[in-house]
Amino acid sequence: MEGDFVVSNAGVGATPETLALAKVVSRLRAEVVDLENLASMTAVLERAKGVLMAQEAVTPDAAYQLLLDRATDHRRTLLEECWITLGRTGAVAVTPSPQASAPPPFATGTVRAAPEEPDPSAFRTSRHVGEGGPSAGHRTLLAGLARDLAEARTPNEIAQALLTGLAGAEDIDAVMIYTVATAGSLNLIGSAGIGEVMAEQWNHIPPLSGIAAMEAIATGRAVWLEDQDADATRYLLIGDPPERWPTRAWLPVPRNGAGTAVIGFFRNRPGPFGVRTRTLLRRAVRLCGGPLHDDVSPHAQAPVPGEVDEIQKIFDALSGPAILLTPLRSRTGEVEDYRIDAASPESQDVAGRRGKELVGTRILENYPTVAGTALWEGYLDALTMGEVYEGEPFVYEEVTAGRPRQSVYSVRASRLGERLVVSWTRHDTTEREIRRLDDLQRLGNLGWANWNLVTDSVTWSDQVYTIFHRDPAQGPMRLEELPGHVLAEDLPGLAAAVQRLLGDGEAVDHNFRIATESGVRHLMIVAEAQRDADGSPLEVHGFFQDLTAQRDAELALRESERANLVQRGMLKAERALGARLQDTLLPIPEQSLELAGLHVDVAYVPVDRGLNVGGDWYSAIELPDGSALFVVGDVAGHGLAAVGTMAQLRFTAKGMTITGSPLPDVLGRLNSLLIHTATDAQSATATMVMARYQPSDHRLMWVRAGHLPPLLIREGEARYLPQPEGALLGAAVDAAYEQSETALLPGDHLFLYTDGLVEQPGEDIDAGLAQLADTALRLVREGPSERLATSLAALRLGKRDDICVLEIHVPELP
Repeated sequence: MEGDFVVSNAGVGATPETLALAKVVSRLRAEVVDLENLASMTAVLERAKGVLMAQEAVTPDAAYQLLLDRATDHRRTLLEECWITLGRTGAVAVTPSPQASAPPPFATGTVRAAPEEPDPSAFRTSRHVGEGGPSAGHRTLLAGLARDLAEARTPNEIAQALLTGLAGAEDIDAVMIYTVATAGSLNLIGSAGIGEVMAEQWNHIPPLSGIAAMEAIATGRAVWLEDQDADATRYLLIGDPPERWPTRAWLPVPRNGAGTAVIGFFRNRPGPFGVRTRTLLRRAVRLCGGPLHDDVSPHAQAPVPGEVDEIQKIFDALSGPAILLTPLRSRTGEVEDYRIDAASPESQDVAGRRGKELVGTRILENYPTVAGTALWEGYLDALTMGEVYEGEPFVYEEVTAGRPRQSVYSVRASRLGERLVVSWTRHDTTEREIRRLDDLQRLGNLGWANWNLVTDSVTWSDQVYTIFHRDPAQGPMRLEELPGHVLAEDLPGLAAAVQRLLGDGEAVDHNFRIATESGVRHLMIVAEAQRDADGSPLEVHGFFQDLTAQRDAELALRESERANLVQRGMLKAERALGARLQDTLLPIPEQSLELAGLHVDVAYVPVDRGLNVGGDWYSAIELPDGSALFVVGDVAGHGLAAVGTMAQLRFTAKGMTITGSPLPDVLGRLNSLLIHTATDAQSATATMVMARYQPSDHRLMWVRAGHLPPLLIREGEARYLPQPEGALLGAAVDAAYEQSETALLPGDHLFLYTDGLVEQPGEDIDAGLAQLADTALRLVREGPSERLATSLAALRLGKRDDICVLEIHVPELP
């Protein structure tokens, strides 16, 4: 019942909006391709026979029989087997008429060997449809089986009737019947052909995973065990020994509500169950539903078959929704529930059941919250007083994908004997829903499709034509045509999905690619098959979605991530190399130095050691004449380039000073060096302070190039030395550098440092210099320390740049 008014709990089963989404996937038609046209088959058949005659050394008749046997074993048509036989040998170049020599429409290029080639018949809808019902022999068998089952009184007699009826026709060797007991376990209630020992051994099965019989009951679908080796890895095979029965099948006994019984058929020969065999076993199990189940409550009024049949015939001719409800009463006569005994074709509930699928279901079993509502009271009034109940239009809220949807219904119920005839009308229009579905398909780039396998009709929504780049004038594509558009490497996976869909009745969700005029498109198909009572597929409905844009974005993201990883690896390697070079070029002493009678402490603290190598550096050496050279510099930037520039400046400065060059000349030469080694892609600048101490007269001569002034602490006071002229290295060609000098006295502390020690984002440089002076003075006052530079650098919190400090101390006189 569409938006069924007898339902007030949309959370039971599928929600109505889930059905609205399911309606995105409507009717589809598939035209069965006739592969066995006599004119197109003759040349291929004769060529395949000739190949087998040469390979197997057999007569023409034997070759023909061999082709038939192979086709039967692999569930192929004779023509398909011929093409595969020719494909194994490459002998596909037959030359009859164009129609006769063309490969089947599902072929894509040359025929491949069977192990690599997907089973082409998976796309043939006729293979999965029930081929016009049971054969004459099966009809006779079922008629006799029905008579035997009617006389059966116990489950053992039912099992024996099944074994007797099916043993000769289908090689059935044993039958077992289980019912669900407490806590989901299974009890053996009937068997035939297994023997007393096995019946005792498998009398009770606890609720374990991997039991095919339990899976059949839980899913309501047959489980076909046709490959013993593969099945043994997935299921616990019932029977001892398991190899006694190469193939088995477990079929749930159909009944209203949840299934509680399952019948197992054990076959004494290998090979898959054919379509007709599966149909026969399903119909045989359906005949057991009456003897094994009693769905009618002992206090319910049983429907009169003739009366209900006549009502159903009337309902079959109705154009609107209508149902016949039979009250189910308690021992005291109160109505406990209603059972649907007839339904018109247009009746549909929110779980998707339509027409006669509703017959036998009960209202409160599926929708318990309807009890006590105005609708329930209206039913009771119509049933007890005989008055026609016509409810006021009411809003019924359905929930789909977490979102509510409201529809307006009005209900009418009238008594018919001891039953109720209920009909309803939906008042709200569907135009808005159609627009929403159109928007959904356009925005989601998806379209619904429906293949009706019985009427050979196909229906596509407009968006599917867009997805496949197909002209709507060509009409929708048959299911058999689909492989012709699929890329060869994706065809086996799609064929397996179609086999699961049509052969096993499983819903599928599969990604594949197709070739179009605009290029390769990445698609997803989500589909399910509607099956008849015998399990044969009647209709396939689902949707296609174009995922090309998402797939392209994923590929671009992966490529970007891959490039990013490569770049990060290169950068990490570069920084690691820079760190090793820096450690080699700037060895930090583990203890203070003694140079030219001075006590020297060195501290170097990189902001991110090994990850973001900076250009801060120092040099403290004793010159050949007994004087000492002190240098602190800072190259702009980080990484290998900064380390390389630092090495140039450090070694050039040391070399020129050792040879006796005046300090201003050294800075001038270093400035020229940076300017003339600069390129369009890369140039460098640097700051530097150089000082030369002569112990003979205690004079300190020093120069600077854009660097911060030295800090001198003397007699309990801190001050910065006046700065001589000196521009940034590498900034100007005509830069001039001046020299200053001062005398160092016993007890003096002189600090040379880089800007990382004083600069702070958002803070004036003068404030940083003042704070440095106060901190250094405090450390000196606190008492003698041999590692003042180290202590000063360690106190600088929140470091954002490298720190390099030289602390020069003139010892007190003895």
